Amino acid sequence: MLKTRIEMEKAAMILKLLGDQTRLTMVKILDVHDCCVCEFVEIFKASQPSISQHLRKLRDVGLVQEERRGQWIFYSINKDHEYYPFVQQILEPLPSQDQKLKELEEKGTRINCC
Repeated sequence: MLKTRIEMEKAAMILKLLGDQTRLTMVKILDVHDCCVCEFVEIFKASQPSISQHLRKLRDVGLVQEERRGQWIFYSINKDHEYYPFVQQILEPLPSQDQKLKELEEKGTRINCC
């Protein structure tokens, strides 16, 4: 159960962001795995600018963070975000998206760094 209260306006904003299936899937994946833009391009069969736009919206509210590793920028969920417990409650009942990353590994298109 969510222990901290969340303002209605903030909850609506987060729900609106996660109301997009692509962003919801991205956040579900990022809750468990760090990913690069190019991996999401392959998973969603979408353009790099489109994927970057989705990530920017999530990053702008602080739900997603980025980290440079060599030539790659990896994205991850910001588990320190004040509303992460709210997001976690949304994500928990959703099916795992691990298969999408396994398919990338099988095709040899999963980025492995370090």
